[in-house]
Amino acid sequence: QVQLVESGGGLVQAGGSLRLSCAASGRAWSDYYDMGWFRQALGKEREFVARIKWSGDIKYYGDSVKGRFTISRDNAKRTVDLQMNSLKPEDTARYFCAADSKGLAWSDGGRWLENWGQGTLVTVSS
Repeated sequence: QVQLVESGGGLVQAGGSLRLSCAASGRAWSDYYDMGWFRQALGKEREFVARIKWSGDIKYYGDSVKGRFTISRDNAKRTVDLQMNSLKPEDTARYFCAADSKGLAWSDGGRWLENWGQGTLVTVSS
């Protein structure tokens, strides 16, 4: 079993920055988990935001956040962070941390993934 706990959400003005963090724990945890973030705005489907391979050397981003968001991880601390800059009102959503060690697909809003956090709310005011 793997537990994921997000932190760092809040209210920020457009153009501002926030940093989200996700801490992993559990007996099943190992450094070989890819980690990442999805988000879901009210009334919308869950959307892929970013993913980082277990090795930390390969990163993927959703088109809507490229150039503004940066994902990083610290395997020693079992954390993955999402630095969000130049925030826009359309970034308002609940952000969820996800992790996978089975090579499952991260497409389709993460429907195939098995390990999720409870989410943290990000609100960007205009």
